[in-house]
Amino acid sequence: MKDFIKIRGVSKHFGDFVAVDDVHLDIGKGELFSILGGSGCGKTTLLRMLAGFEIPSSGKIEIDGNDVTHQAPYDRPVNMMFQSYAIFPHMNVARNIAYGLQKEGIAKAKINKRVDEMLALVQLEDFKTRKPDQLSGGQRQRVALARALIKRPKVLLLDEPLAALDKKLRERTQFELMNIQDELGITFVVVTHDQEEAMTLSSRIAVMDKGRFQQVGTPKEIYEFPDNRFVADFIGTINTFEAVVTRMLDDRIELYSDETGTAITALGKQLFEVGQQVEVAVRPEKIFLSKDKPSNDEDTCVAGVVDDLGYLGNRSLYRIRLETGKIVQASSQNRRRSVTRFLEWDEPVWLSWRPRSAVILMD
Repeated sequence: MKDFIKIRGVSKHFGDFVAVDDVHLDIGKGELFSILGGSGCGKTTLLRMLAGFEIPSSGKIEIDGNDVTHQAPYDRPVNMMFQSYAIFPHMNVARNIAYGLQKEGIAKAKINKRVDEMLALVQLEDFKTRKPDQLSGGQRQRVALARALIKRPKVLLLDEPLAALDKKLRERTQFELMNIQDELGITFVVVTHDQEEAMTLSSRIAVMDKGRFQQVGTPKEIYEFPDNRFVADFIGTINTFEAVVTRMLDDRIELYSDETGTAITALGKQLFEVGQQVEVAVRPEKIFLSKDKPSNDEDTCVAGVVDDLGYLGNRSLYRIRLETGKIVQASSQNRRRSVTRFLEWDEPVWLSWRPRSAVILMD
């Protein structure tokens, strides 16, 4: 994939505060890329620098081979869709979408044609004469999207685009957004704090904290193979165990954890030293629950008692207290209809997980 956006050593200072700290990033042409992080991590500041609303304190930004670091927003081949949508309440849908082309003095017939194309794209053909207060949240979101796309930017920047929508509408709109991006082939850069949204939408994700990228990769790479403790904690739910390396083999690492009171085996070829202290991470859905002790010698196996549980319809969540006092979270799919639960409070249970499910965190 051709690198379409290149960010090289970009930093942004506000007085003594460093909002973005020496960021390097390549985004491919036609990619749907997400910048994911909590409040104050620097993601929106970086997006504003891509848009031209902020100038980097240092570094360089290229879009489609052109240095845009100091270009004004209106000279860049980008458009931005704001979290608030910022559509005009006194204009109907068609006029809101047409606004940008009207400001450029485009011929009326051409504007009308482009507006009709955008209305069809976002499935709002029957709403063109309505005012924003006559629309649902999802419809207003699509009006803002159409207005941002009508000028055919090379890059569309989206700042928390689905934050104002309820859960079901947000889930449906995620797929609509993906389909529109795929149809147009425009590079989308999305800023969000919502891990699920980033995982669903993105071809790749950059996880950001304190102005720096902690990891850049596909959703699966980031979820299954987190680079460090921050990424592991930020994306989804994870159990961590302090452990010591006891033996290095060709394709696996053997450890012992006082927190489980057992040996743990993990796959990997990382170079650790015997006696080195590390953290082992296991996702709740990778843990098998059984009432009888598992017989597979390769699996990590530990006994516990159900300390708490929650029923979420499609799955159940369990908090298991080990004999050492360590609390471990596990989840299981509710594949069969039943009014009774597989496990109840205070019931003894065995936990087990396979070597490939254990990830050794580097820090």
